[in-house]
Amino acid sequence: MGSTLRETGTVSAYCPECGANSNFEHRQSIETGQRPYNFGKARDFRGVKYGLHQCTGCRRGGLSKYLADGSDNWQTSTLMDFYPFPIETHPLPQDVPEEIEKEFREAELCSAFNANRAAAALFRSALEKTLKANGYVKQGNQLRDLQSKIDEAGKDGVITEARRNRAHDDIRTLGNDVLHDDWREVTNEEVDAAHLYTQRIIEDFYDNRQEVENVLRTKGRI
Repeated sequence: MGSTLRETGTVSAYCPECGANSNFEHRQSIETGQRPYNFGKARDFRGVKYGLHQCTGCRRGGLSKYLADGSDNWQTSTLMDFYPFPIETHPLPQDVPEEIEKEFREAELCSAFNANRAAAALFRSALEKTLKANGYVKQGNQLRDLQSKIDEAGKDGVITEARRNRAHDDIRTLGNDVLHDDWREVTNEEVDAAHLYTQRIIEDFYDNRQEVENVLRTKGRI
């Protein structure tokens, strides 16, 4: 979910207070004096400005960083960054342990900064912390890897077969690529999938907590 600069100076972006996409009207701009700007390999002779904005719904403030040519013509301006961060946070059940929620929220924050590799690693970590907190840990002296933990949660019926596949394909494998393989770009689409299915699996464990605990006790997990 990105931010868009309109011809009027209004920025269309996700508002955390409204919980939806909103319009942030321009109120004032500040000249930084940075000219010319090294935009990639080319020299861009527009100056860098910061704009103050306000949500038309809840009146929350916003801050933009953009390139402008000095004519106050928004059509020739380019939006570089915008705060609040353009990512929609996913709700978590009330009973989620604090350390799991904090890991998940930090992953969302990394995604908001386009730190996709860090986000992928943290979503993987949030998944593994969820499984460990529910008894999917080492057996005797044998350490279980994340793959076996996911598979066992599927065998226990705590997560569905479809969710088990998503955990492997969209969360575990992506996180492993970041942690163990050569550097590669992680796309927004990959992070969005990891974000969604990590949240869904956390919900599987904590949305109907009493029923899940009954299953975990029967299986000797807790």
